[in-house]
Amino acid sequence: MAPPLSRSEPDHQMVIAAEPITPAYRGYVLGLLMVINVFNYLDRQILSILLEPIKRDLKLSDTALGFLTGIAFALFYTFAGIPIARWADKGVRRTIMTLGLTVWSGMTALTGLAQTFTQLALARIGVGIGEAACTPPAHSLLSDYFPPERRGTALSILALGVPFGIMIGYLAGGWVNQYFGWRKAFFVVGLPGLVLALILRLTLREPPRGHAEGLPTSGRSTAAEPLGEVLRFLWKLRSFRHLALGAALYAFCGYGSLAFVPAFMMRVHGMTNTAELGLWLGLISGIFLGIGTFFGGVLSDRLAARTKDMRWYLWLSAGAMLLSLPFTCLLYLWPEGRMALILSIPGSILSPMWLGPTGAMTQGLVKLRMRATAAAVLLFVINLIGLGLGPQTVGLVSDLLTPAYGKEAVRYALLWVVVVGNVWGVIHYFLAARTLREDLAAKER
Repeated sequence: MAPPLSRSEPDHQMVIAAEPITPAYRGYVLGLLMVINVFNYLDRQILSILLEPIKRDLKLSDTALGFLTGIAFALFYTFAGIPIARWADKGVRRTIMTLGLTVWSGMTALTGLAQTFTQLALARIGVGIGEAACTPPAHSLLSDYFPPERRGTALSILALGVPFGIMIGYLAGGWVNQYFGWRKAFFVVGLPGLVLALILRLTLREPPRGHAEGLPTSGRSTAAEPLGEVLRFLWKLRSFRHLALGAALYAFCGYGSLAFVPAFMMRVHGMTNTAELGLWLGLISGIFLGIGTFFGGVLSDRLAARTKDMRWYLWLSAGAMLLSLPFTCLLYLWPEGRMALILSIPGSILSPMWLGPTGAMTQGLVKLRMRATAAAVLLFVINLIGLGLGPQTVGLVSDLLTPAYGKEAVRYALLWVVVVGNVWGVIHYFLAARTLREDLAAKER
């Protein structure tokens, strides 16, 4: 357990305890941060399995549902992310994550008390502000625990929180809603996060910056790079610009799909038992999205190491998504719901392979005290475009198509938004690979 922080010791001077970092403790840190990321996505995504009962209870439109799952969360999540990341680049990342986990878990539980659309939106805003303190500090911490050649794998394991959180959200949300109502589901998933926040604060040690690269701590500035300098540095990197936009488009499609696939299965295929639907979607998300997320990082690390070519991080992210698109089409066009879900499994493995490589490449492109801020800038772009506009666009298109297609409107809204957006994203990943070598060299100048 880490020693307490002295009152006379500034946050930015906090370093790891004297004992060496053992492989077992490094694994513990990675596991703990992955579990926290599970709660990050569990509390964020549980709303999707509950949209239909909330819609019936509060009499909301698909456009309003898209706002709740998209802009209400994403706008505050993205704009809070950069100042919190600036704090993480000079402060104690453990403390920042503890505060964020406490806030988002408490606001998730409070969502169950909402009686109006406005109250739901305010609760989602609170969740978004709290969750802004998760990913940038976590990426920065793991970059100090794991060397560059193992960073893609480590960040992919961290990213397993995405499918596992979605899986538990579908399973817990569907089951609790079926037997106890949608309000209690938010209490069930929100309150345990408060216990996890205490565990994080008491057991995670803060590493010195550059520890994984073996850089000396003495004589090195503890000040974070100025925000303007970080933004100018990132903007000059053509590979980062294309990488960020490609990732944002992938997220645009992914969040739009996550928000409305449960409603699609209920309306079009009649799968109205949320316990059964949550089981189907939860197992597919947890097992197959998890496989793809993990192997995306492992394969990119191995291919890059074997060929001495870091462009594999981007080529793999583009190629896997391209191969996933036929299975996406089968999900939305197959006439029977359960078989459509089975046919979507190969695409569920391929489509999340970009997560670990994208995070690893972002960390590799920037200097030490730019890491949390760079992660926040990436998340700003991803979530403003992806999380903010993805569900909102699917909901809006579905409402626009409803007069012509009725309950089938959500099918065609999902199909066109997801396919077109992912193809566009693939193009940007290939463009990012063209200038990657030049941009990696820029960090050393």
